[in-house]
Amino acid sequence: MAAASDQGGRQIMAGSDGSVLDRFRLDGRKAIVTGGGRGIGRGIALALGQAGADVAIVYEKAKDRAEGVLAELQALGRTGSYVQQADVSASADVQRMAEEAERRFGRVDILVNNAGIAHNAAAEDMTESQWERMIRMNLTSVFLSCQAIGRQMIRQKSGVIINIGSLSAKIVNFPQKQAHYNAAKAGVHLLTKCLAVEWAPHNIRVNALVPGYIHTELVDPIMEKHGEMVKKHWLEPSVQNRFGTVEELGAAAVYLASDASTFTTGEEMVVDGGYTLR
Repeated sequence: MAAASDQGGRQIMAGSDGSVLDRFRLDGRKAIVTGGGRGIGRGIALALGQAGADVAIVYEKAKDRAEGVLAELQALGRTGSYVQQADVSASADVQRMAEEAERRFGRVDILVNNAGIAHNAAAEDMTESQWERMIRMNLTSVFLSCQAIGRQMIRQKSGVIINIGSLSAKIVNFPQKQAHYNAAKAGVHLLTKCLAVEWAPHNIRVNALVPGYIHTELVDPIMEKHGEMVKKHWLEPSVQNRFGTVEELGAAAVYLASDASTFTTGEEMVVDGGYTLR
């Protein structure tokens, strides 16, 4: 029977006894979720907390939202959780984030790179600064966080990184024009694969969680203003003909973060309601 190690460095045996549900538990694990104060980040932070992890909620500006998520985590009994301000596109802030996590947690078992921005611009009209800001906020930030926390994980010989990719890395969205966003997310997907290969010898797994169109509070104004467009181009092409929920993404994140997925690395886990099937 083949042996493997879980993310805490413990030896496990393929086919060993025990409840499969126990493999999904994250009790005692320490996690960082960037952009964890709202939307998808909040949903993932709460899901990790429900599975037993303490979570550092990293925010850039909306401290009140991050503190609201912290209160929800503490109500779950995750008293080791905390909030951390950082601009993850700035290397000094990312280093400070990593040092604070090591000080507060002692180790980081799970990193979820969720922070990012969205913006539409036709390619022929896009400014160089718009392009550069998108790449820095959505791709460079992921690399910086992976690098800083990855160094800790290499020292401890274990860890899990989940990069939030996008449907936009696999298709050209329509009708919105967002070549810079799509290119950045495609970079995230390939970066994920590269790190999975480089860091596998250190017992670090790196995967991308790839959402389709997910309903968050950011979608409501778009629905109100462009309801017919949303229905025609975002919902109807999906096999399930609906938005996904942050809870559905959170469940997928728990799988990728947990010992249920110890043989999964370098993958793009698509959660899109079948949008890319046709």
